[in-house]
Amino acid sequence: MNKLQEFAAPAGRLLISLMFVTSGLSKISAYEGTQGYMEAMGVPGALLPLVILTEVLLGLAVIVGFKTRLAALGLAGFTLLSGILFHADFGDQMQMIMFMKNLAVTGGFLFLVAHGAGAYSLDKRLAQH
Repeated sequence: MNKLQEFAAPAGRLLISLMFVTSGLSKISAYEGTQGYMEAMGVPGALLPLVILTEVLLGLAVIVGFKTRLAALGLAGFTLLSGILFHADFGDQMQMIMFMKNLAVTGGFLFLVAHGAGAYSLDKRLAQH
């Protein structure tokens, strides 16, 4: 089981965070459209740079396992807030599914907060020195 845990930790960090990094980067090339969508949902478009930085930087931090608990806590809050702001139309089945996805991802990040980065992480390497 230890080998499974050893490799599951970095794979899990990559898989849970990859969508944030790619989403943040894609917002750069679709900046105006994303800003317009945010504003249509009642969120100030001026927050878009902060959204991009949050997704990319915290996503990368979780992937490499740097300050994992803190980065995962930030992404857990970001994901929960995003679900509430953008997917809380429970009369629309697709939005309900998206909201539930956000809750599941938030739960995954909370596991990282509780258990840390695990194997093959900068956190583990820095703790050894």
